[in-house]
Amino acid sequence: MNVHLQSNAIHPYSEIQICGSKSESNRLLILQAIYPEIKIENLSTSEDTRLLQNALILNEKSIDIHHAGTAMRFLTAYFATQKNREVVLTGSDRMKQRPIGELVNALSQLGAQIEYLEKEGFPPLKITGTEIFQNKVSIHAAISSQFITALLLIAPSLKNGMEIELVGKITSQPYIQMTLDLLNQIGVKTTFKDNKITIDYLDKTTSLSTTVHVESDWSSASYFYSFVALSPLKTKTSLSIYKKNSLQGDAALVAIYKNFGVQTTFQKNNILIKKTTNPKTETLNLALHNTPDLAQTIVVTCFGLGIACHLTGLHTLKIKETDRLEALKKELEKLGAVISISEESLTLASSSFLMQEYSEKAVFIKTYNDHRMAMAFAPLVLKKTLTIEDANVVDKSYPKFWLDLQKAGVQIIIK
Repeated sequence: MNVHLQSNAIHPYSEIQICGSKSESNRLLILQAIYPEIKIENLSTSEDTRLLQNALILNEKSIDIHHAGTAMRFLTAYFATQKNREVVLTGSDRMKQRPIGELVNALSQLGAQIEYLEKEGFPPLKITGTEIFQNKVSIHAAISSQFITALLLIAPSLKNGMEIELVGKITSQPYIQMTLDLLNQIGVKTTFKDNKITIDYLDKTTSLSTTVHVESDWSSASYFYSFVALSPLKTKTSLSIYKKNSLQGDAALVAIYKNFGVQTTFQKNNILIKKTTNPKTETLNLALHNTPDLAQTIVVTCFGLGIACHLTGLHTLKIKETDRLEALKKELEKLGAVISISEESLTLASSSFLMQEYSEKAVFIKTYNDHRMAMAFAPLVLKKTLTIEDANVVDKSYPKFWLDLQKAGVQIIIK
């Protein structure tokens, strides 16, 4: 499915309710599988969450999680602890290119039984569940915070708990802290000091009359921050359900988008975002080690406003649904951007988006099976009519995205 986007009459005010955080939901589903008395409210409606939920329910020997990288990491650890359960965990062709060796090595240190069925270090995996007694493990912290979270989620179910030594510089630390906070909410004792995390054992027979309400997804909110930033002054959007003391690292949007003249007001169960001034900065320099999922949105916002940017801390984007740095470069160059990338950074030169030679050309934005490519580029409709190819990839994290964009005044034609 392709969607053709046109901007005719942008609404000066819109109200949008975004579904629960995929990151929080997926963590809580693993914890609920271990401790069934946990109740979850406002669960994400994303495809990734649905795939994980189904995988936990299905009693099959082979489970295909398609493009769901979070599900692959979390389920690898979970099934490794399910005694006498044998599972083959596989996914899409792209999933088979995404490394998982660091997590498998860590689980093997603990005594897990996991085999590679094709290429060493990559899915598919044959996992034979076993009771784990080892409780000390070390893992490189710069590759993916999801590897660390996968260990943290199973740690309280192990009779000796777990002590994790993080080797090297930690990437996406807010996601690790999110996991620890959720563990604390269900009664697990944790400590995180220097590069060492300790998780205490919590008996599975413990009565947990715990209800956890999932906050809406801040990563999904980023596209509406971009939309407001590219809109005329005084444009406002109300997003719910959000709270000021968020567990999600991508709540950093509030501070980042002040650079684009967007102000955030926290209300009872929502945030009101408003374009109050035009951007005063000509070049934006940001280190996104803790919030790499915001990179695509920020780059596109900068391009749409004619602002230069230099973003660092992006090394994890190379192993996502696509190589996001390469994808950004290719698609923005279609619009006349001057952009360069390295293994962990991206630099965008200042340019006028509405250069005549590009403003009159029909532009088709490829998504590369990546939901964030589709949603990050959509706000550029405020500067130019464009078509997003394979637009249904948004189902991975935000199935209602195109409907919600219509509420803001974007005309969407499905082709």
